[in-house]
Amino acid sequence: MLALVGHRDGARDVNVGFSLCTFLAACVLTGLVVEQGPLLVWTKAFYIDPLNVFLVTLTAFVGLTTSIFSRPYMRVERDHGKMNPGRMRLYHSMYQLFSFTMLLALTTNNMGILWVAMEAATLTTVLLVSVYRTAASLEAAWKYFILCGVGIAQALFGTVLLYMAAEKVVGAGGGSLLWTNLDAVKAQLDPNIITLAFAFLFIGYGTKVGLVPLHNWLPDAHAEGPTPVSAVLSGLLLNVALYAVLRCKVLTDGALQSELSGHLMMGFGLLSVVTAVFFIIRQRDVKRMFAYSSIEHMGLMTFAFGLGGPIANYAGLLHMTVHSLVKSAIFFAVGHATQKAGTQIMEDIRGLMKVSPTVGWGLMLGSLAILGMPPFGVFASEFLIVTTAMREQPWATPLLLIALAVAFASVFNRVQPMVFGETNVKRLAHPPALLPVFTHLGLALMLGLYIPPYLDGWYRQAAAMLGN
Repeated sequence: MLALVGHRDGARDVNVGFSLCTFLAACVLTGLVVEQGPLLVWTKAFYIDPLNVFLVTLTAFVGLTTSIFSRPYMRVERDHGKMNPGRMRLYHSMYQLFSFTMLLALTTNNMGILWVAMEAATLTTVLLVSVYRTAASLEAAWKYFILCGVGIAQALFGTVLLYMAAEKVVGAGGGSLLWTNLDAVKAQLDPNIITLAFAFLFIGYGTKVGLVPLHNWLPDAHAEGPTPVSAVLSGLLLNVALYAVLRCKVLTDGALQSELSGHLMMGFGLLSVVTAVFFIIRQRDVKRMFAYSSIEHMGLMTFAFGLGGPIANYAGLLHMTVHSLVKSAIFFAVGHATQKAGTQIMEDIRGLMKVSPTVGWGLMLGSLAILGMPPFGVFASEFLIVTTAMREQPWATPLLLIALAVAFASVFNRVQPMVFGETNVKRLAHPPALLPVFTHLGLALMLGLYIPPYLDGWYRQAAAMLGN
């Protein structure tokens, strides 16, 4: 429907309405899992367990708040001539299709359907990134399509190898790719085939995670697409891609009875953290800077899950949650700030506190939160990751601490004049949607001070499922 009427004023409300229905359905699903335990539905086509149910709710929640943020944001973009009726229809329809593909990837029980959903997500976000139809946005979309297309092709080959290994144990047919069947027989899978399969799957889905050296698409896609797209890319797509890697890691660990997958994830995760931090120093575009911050944090999560064990896995899951909340809040604030200034160059964005104190406080508090300032939840998760690394992999601890310190100094040094400097910028014609910004930051603050028992239970169960 949005593909036909997405250009009308009411389409923004319809987009919010669809997102609200999705979030309410996710809450109902969460209640069922809490009450009944893991669910297998539709002849084993969908499987919901503690590992994916909180991601389903998080995805639906961030999708809802981003749709609320995009109402005034896209209206301003239309008034500035960046969006015409055709582009508005494309944006609203692809936004909902993107949400569908993310939820399908999280809930499917079939590793083949997981690959299909990730490929569909690539295609929808390519269209969203290119929606402005400028030379820079088209180039960014093309780079995104090529790099992630190559990556997803590697994941397809890895899925084929996974099927080859499973067919010998489970038997021919679609059941060989069902996660529940694979998990039950993982100890019987051919170690040689599984080793090769994980290598291709890790490269393929790792491209979507944004791990170095497969990260080049991510800064361009964030910088050139609409800000709501940047928010869902950082807050949702990267999480879902990492979720796919974790599913593959569980099978690999069970088949090999070794730490090969963990070592790979620790190595590439640490490489991503260190590399991204030194790219942050060089950035002049505010969205590109926070895009490299996303690479840093995805590397930190990958490192945590590579460490394994109940504490590191718990910390990784907590970091997935708070990073999604805080980074999307930052992009919300950045979106309003860049619209006020008419540019994404940080040197030209000044005095947000005078022009719009709420936007200025949102950007400053969001930046402090993502940099690990206590008592926000990012501090809690990073503290758990670093202390676990001190005990399990002490050689990595200095690299992590130096990288986090450099990131803090670099980002804070750039954001502070944006918020408190002198400016002649005028207010926007339409009031910004700041409720999503402070809702996200409030939740991130709460998770740094207090984790509700039901959420703590999810994290503990999911951490146990991921194993050592």
